[in-house]
Amino acid sequence: MTQVIVSEEKFRKVLSDVETLITDVSSLFDQDSIVKKRILDIQSNPQIGRSEKDLDEYLKKRGVAVE
Repeated sequence: MTQVIVSEEKFRKVLSDVETLITDVSSLFDQDSIVKKRILDIQSNPQIGRSEKDLDEYLKKRGVAVE
């Protein structure tokens, strides 16, 4: 097997980038679980989202990004 030599500075940079990517992916998956929980809340209490505007406001208050 061929040996590869990487400077400590470059290794730390790559490691930092990988940690950032892992954090971003984790955040995406966590956002999905937040949305699923909110949908269950809305289904259990239909008064929460009487209109699309009401629903958007409810989701925004709970940290869900709505366009």
